[in-house]
Amino acid sequence: MGRRFVNQLGNQEAVNETFLASNKQLRSNRNGNLYLMLELADNSGSIGARLWNANEATYQSFQNGDFVRVEGTTQVYQGAIQLIASRITPVSRDEVRLEEFMTLTSGQVEVMIDRIGKVLGEMQDPHLRALAKAFLDDQELMRHFAVTPAGVKHHHAYPGGLVEHVDRLMTVAARVADCYPQINRDLLLFGVFLHDIGKVQELSSEHGLAYTDQGQLIGHLVIAVQMLSDKIRETGARLEEPIPDETRLRLEHMIVSHHGQYEYGSPKLPMTLEAIALHYLDNLDAKIECFDRLIRDDRNSESAWTIYHPSLGRKLYKGSPAEADDSRQNEASP
Repeated sequence: MGRRFVNQLGNQEAVNETFLASNKQLRSNRNGNLYLMLELADNSGSIGARLWNANEATYQSFQNGDFVRVEGTTQVYQGAIQLIASRITPVSRDEVRLEEFMTLTSGQVEVMIDRIGKVLGEMQDPHLRALAKAFLDDQELMRHFAVTPAGVKHHHAYPGGLVEHVDRLMTVAARVADCYPQINRDLLLFGVFLHDIGKVQELSSEHGLAYTDQGQLIGHLVIAVQMLSDKIRETGARLEEPIPDETRLRLEHMIVSHHGQYEYGSPKLPMTLEAIALHYLDNLDAKIECFDRLIRDDRNSESAWTIYHPSLGRKLYKGSPAEADDSRQNEASP
């Protein structure tokens, strides 16, 4: 009998499965008793879990990013399914089928990276082509790029998610540039590649999805500008001619303004055609991926609507319960 995936779990079901653990925290309740809180995941989604009457030994028995076998029972809490664990046991990586926990395979990521490289290699601007080559030829950078998530929670939150986000965004940006000839196509495409490149140092997927110290203290916008500055110096030395200041300035502006609003972390608002296009396209891809995952992961199978999501200020419409159930069964097929 095959495993039961996260998106197949319903209310009041006994569970005895292996999951990928992350975000573990040892907390105390109002009576001072310790309990363990963590996230459990496979390639179909994630579920919050609680182990009551926990202790320091249980907390230290596994790390974020480890596999654990969890026995327990599901329950609905505040409209969402959670798992109340009775036992958590570490599991060796040799004992699991890794494909059951990977949203993207290494082969899929390689195809997307090749496609990104091909698009950048076809840019007409020789300075941007040379800059792109400096990034793509950096093996250490590209190794991290291949496994970096685009976020830890809201969108493309899985290893390789950043590559998928950039690949899809580059496809859409190319089509938009065809519709708006006043946009500098090469700048927009290279801006797509650069806008989140700082996340290779801001985020880590080695022990679950988490922020690095550099990510917490500096953030991917500043990191990306620093990386671009380094590659501009390197490329200028190789070409024996400097990258034009105007090119550098426009690329830096696209990086620092792509969040689009001050309250979302942008130190500057978009002020060029390419910057405003990048902001809206980036937001479009992130929102569609986020909404799609919330709809697919929703356990409220008896309703055409998801639970209310406070961060979005709304529920999401899934369609009829029969349609949602069919979709869930298709997604659960390994």
